[in-house]
Amino acid sequence: MTYSRALLLDTHAAIWLAEGQLAEDVFAHVVAAGLTDGVFVSPVSAWEVGLLARPRPNGQPAVMFKPDPQTWFATLLSQPIIKETALTPKIAIDSSSLPGEFHSDPADRLLVATARNMNIPLLTRDQRILGYASAGHVQAVPC
Repeated sequence: MTYSRALLLDTHAAIWLAEGQLAEDVFAHVVAAGLTDGVFVSPVSAWEVGLLARPRPNGQPAVMFKPDPQTWFATLLSQPIIKETALTPKIAIDSSSLPGEFHSDPADRLLVATARNMNIPLLTRDQRILGYASAGHVQAVPC
């Protein structure tokens, strides 16, 4: 497998990395990227973590972030190979006019625009993003 010199983590990839749930080969890819140009996490993922931590109608969150979402995310960002990427006006505007056909989920659009802007792959399991990547619109690595 050829390793990218940097990666942007989709939110679920960030969660799986923090919780030690990435497959061994994917983890090796993340470590290799982290030891070169870095593994990046977007503020968009912080927003999604907050959404996942909200209580659902049954009173339970979709994901439990311990001790709380803010501390959990700060701990993720404190890891030596993790770098926070900016959410710039250019990325925000670019997300509204991505080339080709792409769905309307704002988080996915912002993450794809970030990866495109940084010219680095997005580590994701999202089939819609992987399909978009196979059409040549963004670099992606499946996890």
